[in-house]
Amino acid sequence: MTTPPTAAQVAAMIDHTLLKPEATTADVKALIDEASALGAYSVCVSPSMLPIDLPSGSALKVAVVCGFPSGKHSSSVKASEAAEAVRRGADEIDMVIDIGAAKEGAFDRVEADIAAVRAAAPTPTVLKVIIESAALTDDEIVAVCRAAVAAHADFVKTSTGFHPTGGASVHAVELMHRTVHGDGLEVKASGGVRTLEQAQAMIAAGATRLGVSGSRALLSGPGAEGVSGY
Repeated sequence: MTTPPTAAQVAAMIDHTLLKPEATTADVKALIDEASALGAYSVCVSPSMLPIDLPSGSALKVAVVCGFPSGKHSSSVKASEAAEAVRRGADEIDMVIDIGAAKEGAFDRVEADIAAVRAAAPTPTVLKVIIESAALTDDEIVAVCRAAVAAHADFVKTSTGFHPTGGASVHAVELMHRTVHGDGLEVKASGGVRTLEQAQAMIAAGATRLGVSGSRALLSGPGAEGVSGY
């Protein structure tokens, strides 16, 4: 049996997230300070919070959402939003697909939507595709993941955390991983990941990145005892 990752190892996979509509510049500053203290991989914020100042010499990445949270924006708007975010300092873009297009089987439209954002934010910008997995059937999850592969995304991501159907599940992460891993894409588990045990389960299922807003609580909770810094 593989040893579960430690709290410190989990921290290094976290996009420390603040997407509340009422978030202020002071809240973002506190987010950055906490992410730095915890050893998180990045901070994930709304596009209006850019540009943000990272501490001198910081290794933190800046992730920004696009078409968030509904995904019901035109592709041209999503592309413009992504391009502006990159100009203003984003290293990574987390875009939301049109969930309705997926539900009606229009996976060519889903692919075109992702491709428009990819063209606006080309590599080395990291593109994560939020598929709202709890709202999709297994077959729809597979088809959307294949569309992300075809459009040259870097990650597929479970959830916005704002949809009433729920967030990440181990089953969805496993299915997403099986679908995209052979093509070099990674999986981000986001939405409802609140404990170290949950985070470890998502990683065991194939997630290589985690979207977490309550990172300190997750990293200092049960199972993290004795880990320096938590």
